[in-house]
Amino acid sequence: MMRAVLTLRQWFQAARRSSVGRAVLHWRTPMWAVRVILALWLIGQIAPAPVRAPLGEPQTVKVIHPQLCVHTRLIDEVPEYRIQQTFIAIREMGAGTIVEFFPWAYIEGSPGVYGWGQADKIFKHARNQGVKIIARMGFVPAWARPDLTNQPPTTLNTLPEDSFAEFAAFTALFAARYADQLDGIVIWNEPNLSFEWGFRPVDPAGYTRLLAASYGAIKAVAPDVLVLGGALAPTVEPVGSPNALNDLIYLDGMLKAGAGKVMDGLAIHTYGFTQPHDAAPAPDRLNFRRAELIHEVLADHGLGDFPVYITETGWNDNPRWLQAVTPSQRIDYTLGAYKLADETWPWAKKVCLWVFRYPAPTHSYPDYFTLSTTDFDLKPLYYALKAYGAGSE
Repeated sequence: MMRAVLTLRQWFQAARRSSVGRAVLHWRTPMWAVRVILALWLIGQIAPAPVRAPLGEPQTVKVIHPQLCVHTRLIDEVPEYRIQQTFIAIREMGAGTIVEFFPWAYIEGSPGVYGWGQADKIFKHARNQGVKIIARMGFVPAWARPDLTNQPPTTLNTLPEDSFAEFAAFTALFAARYADQLDGIVIWNEPNLSFEWGFRPVDPAGYTRLLAASYGAIKAVAPDVLVLGGALAPTVEPVGSPNALNDLIYLDGMLKAGAGKVMDGLAIHTYGFTQPHDAAPAPDRLNFRRAELIHEVLADHGLGDFPVYITETGWNDNPRWLQAVTPSQRIDYTLGAYKLADETWPWAKKVCLWVFRYPAPTHSYPDYFTLSTTDFDLKPLYYALKAYGAGSE
């Protein structure tokens, strides 16, 4: 109380020294106006300080199931304490690794001008909680895309071959900056989809050239960082489709172009949709075990022991989406998927669920892929995975 009185007295003294303050305190100023001004000033003094996220003692993750992993969406998170809260929950779940997107366009908005702030926050809290990160690279800044003059419009996914070197240089800079905390770097995302390739025809040989450029640049500065190719989207689109190319065919094209020599592992996406975790795979079917067909393609090229990282997978329990399952099925299928991978897929290094939480609700079916609501209400699946991560499931 004494401190508040002294502060108020200091305010009056300062006010008398300023022309504005003298006008406010002039005897002709109505008393009600003075009281309103003082009240607003006092409210400003007692307003709560912004929520911060001070680092506590460094933590470690008790990892019983190394494949347990989750994809996050922290790059668009605004309050830093939510980043910290996310890593605490993931550590307590027993997951030692996350996947996170780090857009080139967000960080290098102008050539050579970098904004590392958000990425630094993410890595700071990951390090404090003992969680490693698989970083997904993508999104092209406007300066690295084609000149729009007399050309079709470009998107954030349009990366011309003339800019492969600039993209590779950025990935190398990123790898060197965060090498100690990286579990791998994924070069691009779902390049077998036309949308993700800038609405151009998909090109496994062209993607392999991007992968090779990035691999060489990263290994030159951070030789221990794993470079992952992919991440391939599950699709049965045939050759010649304007939308996508079957992931099995695309991978075969990558390997024929030499991709096996310029990546340390392959990142893939495999969703369960409406089928159980143990539903049999088939070339014309999309389900969780489609990953086995990907492994067969690798084996056909003499890469049967090649590491595979499933960086997106899971089931959705939206009550109105045709590709969803019930909440209880979602729990059963997810736990079953981890047990299947743990027991029968030695080549699957990580199985990462999409997605832990969105910074803001989508108000559509994607909200039902999450382990936590936007308000951080943890869902039953989270607690089931936490029990599995602790070895009690």
